[in-house]
Amino acid sequence: MEDGKTIIKDLTLTIRPIDKIALIGNNSKANTCLLDIISGKLLPTKGKVSYGSTVNLSYFEKNNDYYFKEDISLYEWLRNFSTNKEETFVRGFLGRMLFSGDESLKSVKVLSGGEKVRSMLAKIMLEKPNVLLLNEPTNHLDIESITSLNEGMNKYKGAIVFTTYDQELIESVSNRLIEIRKDGSHMDRQITYDEYIEKYGLEEE
Repeated sequence: MEDGKTIIKDLTLTIRPIDKIALIGNNSKANTCLLDIISGKLLPTKGKVSYGSTVNLSYFEKNNDYYFKEDISLYEWLRNFSTNKEETFVRGFLGRMLFSGDESLKSVKVLSGGEKVRSMLAKIMLEKPNVLLLNEPTNHLDIESITSLNEGMNKYKGAIVFTTYDQELIESVSNRLIEIRKDGSHMDRQITYDEYIEKYGLEEE
């Protein structure tokens, strides 16, 4: 609820291990609110969130700037999140996110938007979650990085809940769609994005 107005109402959501849920539509505030609630960052005003005993959750937030305040190298930054401190192990995860050579020595304070996104994705890979929350992960990424992300999401064995304006990513990754409308109501369908648009359309901004 915000300023006395309900953002999301009467939503009962069960996330199954096979689900790759795209939060679609033009209500980005509600989508972010839902991800914040699922992650535990925000408490719902009504109801509750419960997790299975084996759930290991990672959350890619839309604004990750607060992670990059220290004047340390990217390698040191990522090493802080790793239980295995060996250099080759940590650098291997940076390599998967297309960082090469001396790029790992760059201070995290001067990383570009796209480099921050790739750094956060490397951190998430280290955490080995089985539930992944992604809030507009394609922001600031070039086509090569988006393609790599798309492939990774398709291969990922756990559950994903994500938002993006990249319709191709939604179509190729999701097996379930949720649209939260301006009045807080929602649609939850297990169909492709193209089928959803054809059958229901999206609420206008």
